[in-house]
Amino acid sequence: MINLSLPSPANLVPPPPNTLNPSRQKTPPTQTLKNPNFEHLKNRLIHQASVGHLRQAISTLDLMTQQGLTPDLFTYSLLLKSSIRTRQFHLGKLVHARLSESQLEPDSVSLNSLISLYSKNSDWVTANTIFENMGERRDVVSWSAMISCFSHNDMESKAISTFVKMLEFGEYPNQFGFAAVIRACSNAENAWIGDVIFGSVIKTGYFESDVCIGCALIEMFAKGSGDFDSAKKVFDRMPDKNSVPWTLMITRYSQMGNRKEAVELFINMVESGYMPDKFTFTSLVSACAELGLLSFGQQLHAQVVKYGLAFDVCVGCSLVDMYAKCAEDGSMVNSRKVFDLIPDHNVISWTSIITGCGQSGKHSKEAIELYCRMIDDQVLPNHFTFSSLFKACSNLSDPDTGEQIYAHVVKMGLAAVNCVGNALISMYARSGRMEDARKAFDILFEKNLVSYNTIVDGCTKNIDSNEAFGVFHQIEDTGFVLDSFTFASLLSGAASIGAVAKGEQIHARLLKAGFESNQHIANTLVSMYSRCGNMEAALRVYSKMERLNVVSWTSIITGLAKHGFATRALEMFQEMLNAGIKPNEVTYIAVLSACSYVGMIDEGWKHFNSMYKEYGISPRMEHYACMVDLLGRSGFLEEAMQLINSMPFEADALVWRTLLGACRVHGNIALGKQAAEMVIEKEPNDSAGYILLSNLYASVGQWNEVAEIRKTMKKKNLGKEAGSSWIEIENTVHKFHVGDTSHPQAEEIYKELDQLVTVIKEVGYVPDTSSVLQDVEDEQKEEFLLQHSEKIAVTFGLINTSKPKRITVFKNLRVCGDCHNAMKYISMVKEREIVLRDSNRFHHFKNGICSCNDYW
Repeated sequence: MINLSLPSPANLVPPPPNTLNPSRQKTPPTQTLKNPNFEHLKNRLIHQASVGHLRQAISTLDLMTQQGLTPDLFTYSLLLKSSIRTRQFHLGKLVHARLSESQLEPDSVSLNSLISLYSKNSDWVTANTIFENMGERRDVVSWSAMISCFSHNDMESKAISTFVKMLEFGEYPNQFGFAAVIRACSNAENAWIGDVIFGSVIKTGYFESDVCIGCALIEMFAKGSGDFDSAKKVFDRMPDKNSVPWTLMITRYSQMGNRKEAVELFINMVESGYMPDKFTFTSLVSACAELGLLSFGQQLHAQVVKYGLAFDVCVGCSLVDMYAKCAEDGSMVNSRKVFDLIPDHNVISWTSIITGCGQSGKHSKEAIELYCRMIDDQVLPNHFTFSSLFKACSNLSDPDTGEQIYAHVVKMGLAAVNCVGNALISMYARSGRMEDARKAFDILFEKNLVSYNTIVDGCTKNIDSNEAFGVFHQIEDTGFVLDSFTFASLLSGAASIGAVAKGEQIHARLLKAGFESNQHIANTLVSMYSRCGNMEAALRVYSKMERLNVVSWTSIITGLAKHGFATRALEMFQEMLNAGIKPNEVTYIAVLSACSYVGMIDEGWKHFNSMYKEYGISPRMEHYACMVDLLGRSGFLEEAMQLINSMPFEADALVWRTLLGACRVHGNIALGKQAAEMVIEKEPNDSAGYILLSNLYASVGQWNEVAEIRKTMKKKNLGKEAGSSWIEIENTVHKFHVGDTSHPQAEEIYKELDQLVTVIKEVGYVPDTSSVLQDVEDEQKEEFLLQHSEKIAVTFGLINTSKPKRITVFKNLRVCGDCHNAMKYISMVKEREIVLRDSNRFHHFKNGICSCNDYW
């Protein structure tokens, strides 16, 4: 049985100490008759309170009591309401103290005002004490104020239970009580309760007449259950809409990812004659930022100026963000102009411009400089500021500066905040410092799914897939529900080492989790299968996708190009254009690479020239590198050099390395030496330029020059990356180095390899000793060729698998000419398909033929 007896009246909660005038003596109440001075002072107090001059009004109150004139409860209620309206809560507490000193018996009106005062000041404990002590003086306003107090202070369960108690005590809710409890149901946990209350609201008729209830219902459906259809039905049925529900719908659409609907609703709002406010514009501009609608965002900016909101901090911050995200060239010029116009910068405006600089990737140094200015202006950063700064440090690969910033984080007590810790983990991971990333992860007090995803992503990007899969199992143990980002990172990890079996396991898991229709996941699957050498599986996933975006098309075109199916890749590109999908910069890299892999010079020039002419895409360094590669592979070295000289910006090491590689293939010493000098100038601490030049000299027998380069590298302490190959057998990756004898099956492998070489020699294989770039005898060169890691890995695969299983091997460097030739013969005599992925592309060997047609 529920006890429905009302609590007996009790004394009012003691007021806070008198902070304005501690020496003020308590004045006993005095009977006030008709007194002209009393009326004059009371009228003055009422005027002061009504215009928000609360301190003067309290001074007038004190003057009245000093003169023996006792203010009535109406006066105190007026002062309390004024303090709530102007959000001067500290003065409201002072009025509470004066009321307690007056020895007047508070009525329900003044007590309800006190509940609202402490509620809005986030002091729910005092508000609840006042409410509990009211006893029979509680009315529907008291109950509604208390429900609202709990709801506003994130105590949803308490708000709902108070609503139920109100009904048990026989008090029927008004529109304010309904609105407050519905707000408490605006989360996934309580949305079902909101549905029940919604039925009561319909019966009362408040739904048709009260805007506050309509807005609360919109909030409940949109935020609580993600049911935008019901939210829109509530909105459409509201008879007396003002700009508040319009703005609320636009804001929720924007925040919950329905940004196109937000833009459409805004247009309807303006056409319907409603005036947008700063909240409307803030939400709309944010939607434009996410959709990349720069033109519409600029139109909104013009409206912002028209409505006199250009100097509002919130609107200004959203404009800063919009211009940063929508600038095609990554420029921050317009963002800086908007930022500089904001008159009073706070932590939000500083953080928005720092975030904009960091996210573009091109202005990360400027982000750090802005942070220094922010500190000089004595504006304290928050956790979002630090998260953006760590991203900027990641872009700069500057963990040292990041560590200095982290010292500020610790000093401000923000080290335990998830987003800060996650950003720190990401910074270390992106800088290649996985040990520090792991430490940052381990000391994070409360890890969330983002924390786990960040360390998984860091592991995969640093080619540590075993660690990534280990963290994956930890996530399962924690009980977190895996999201699409987790699966995408794991698929990338599988792709990075060619672990197709692991990729297939993850594929099965994500199907079970219901992510098969997720476009991002599907795109990652296409990439994973193609990078693991299984182009057929990649095409199957691609063909089942219901929706294709530019990433989908680019992924399949890239895969086909890497596997040497250039004609099919270019056909796909044309299908993409016919489907009305606009290519991006990455798409064109895939298309130009496809042309390069098969020497389609005219086709390459056609697409290179169409980039800007037809789609407004200015060629980047990577596009020029593709064209240099295309020309260089085909032997047009002078033309490649002319293209480099005609570039609108200075060529980087990538372009010069590409030319140097072509010079190595075609034996052009003079041009190769020039290209090598440029590579070394651009990247003096990278061994790649020295090694390529050394190989070039070795290929034409200039061993003295080779020796000099090796001496130089030794002086600079520059090492050469060791060649390695790996193969996945029964979900285990086996890795081999040149001349590797550490594997348990080493003896068996070399015995099989000796026999294999004997067999393929009988059918025409001749060792290509020119691939050995060392000054030794030919017999020894043949021995060196036998020890190449890809031959060892393929032999291991032949021993441990049976027909007709395909053998897929991965190598970290470019495959040498001898191994390429040997693979063709092995595929023929063993009647096995061999797939070899080197640092550049895939080679499919079948029946003595390679998919690259010996052009790589």
